[in-house]
Amino acid sequence: MDWKIELIFVPVTDVDRAKEFYTRIGFHADIDASPSQDVRFVQLTPPGSACSIAIGEGLGSDVPPGTLDVIQVVVADADAALAQLRAVGVDAEGVEELDWGRFVSFRDPDGNRWALQELVPYG
Repeated sequence: MDWKIELIFVPVTDVDRAKEFYTRIGFHADIDASPSQDVRFVQLTPPGSACSIAIGEGLGSDVPPGTLDVIQVVVADADAALAQLRAVGVDAEGVEELDWGRFVSFRDPDGNRWALQELVPYG
């Protein structure tokens, strides 16, 4: 049986601000729905990803905004990813070279930390 991660909740304080940030860095806004007065569900997908993120209100998570330490995604080119982030005003940390990859990191407006990994041959 396959197990597929398809949605990760990212806790934020301001849904509109977070949605603007994620769409500015290239995520596609898939859904923005308010099925009731107390619930707002926004689903955003990074380009080329099979996994999306969810932000919103009333979604039942107790995770405080800004506390996700690392959400890691793979990119083809760390240098290009860094340039793209900086071009849209994101304060991204420049390429860190490690034996298992080249990394760029940044934080969303709430402080949730993302790591972008360019895979490199290991061994």
